[in-house]
Amino acid sequence: MSKFKKLLIILISILIVEAIIIYCVYKSSSNKNAFNINNSKSNYIILVDVSSNNLIVFKDGIQFKLYKVASGKYNTPSPLGTWKIIKKDNWGDGFGGYWMGFNVPWGKYGIHGTLFPNSIGWNSSHGCIRMKNSEVSELYKFIPYGTTVIVWGGPYGNFGNHLRTLKPGMTGSDVYQLQFILQSRGYYNSKPNGIYNDYFKSVVHKFQKDNSLPTSDTIGYSFYSKLGVKLVD
Repeated sequence: MSKFKKLLIILISILIVEAIIIYCVYKSSSNKNAFNINNSKSNYIILVDVSSNNLIVFKDGIQFKLYKVASGKYNTPSPLGTWKIIKKDNWGDGFGGYWMGFNVPWGKYGIHGTLFPNSIGWNSSHGCIRMKNSEVSELYKFIPYGTTVIVWGGPYGNFGNHLRTLKPGMTGSDVYQLQFILQSRGYYNSKPNGIYNDYFKSVVHKFQKDNSLPTSDTIGYSFYSKLGVKLVD
């Protein structure tokens, strides 16, 4: 099977799972001014593979464009998951003049250009997706608001390709995913935001006590295991 076909299968699978999650978050939101994902009429889908640092644009389900990009470093990872473009702005030269922002709840992430073209092709950013300035200009012109952006970093969805040890103050897609899982178990009674804050810490402690785990602020293997989170090929 070609790499393109594999990516297309991954894209479709992630879309199905993530669409259910996003719909649930949208329906549970009490903010009537929140961005309505159902308003999008875009026939484009963007897939960003942070393991190969490729950005693929699909138009009507067919590969339309392929760009080499830079994505987040290990300590400042890009936000894995399925997002929407909710902002488009003309920024300064340091960002290639163009910005397309995602609806990530724990920080400001998006697609932009860079003053450092040599960083393209590497995991070198602070989490955003960097493009060559001429290419981000091209992308900006035809990608509309509401376009779906799938950021993929490994075979385990929002966990990427490994389970991080999590501590208070940390943010990310894995925190976000754990909040959804704990919500489904009746522990997390708020809107997931991908932030390990004081409320999430209290949820972690409650789950630990109910499952005979030592009370700790650190989420490690034993916590993941009790929650049923195992990375198996």
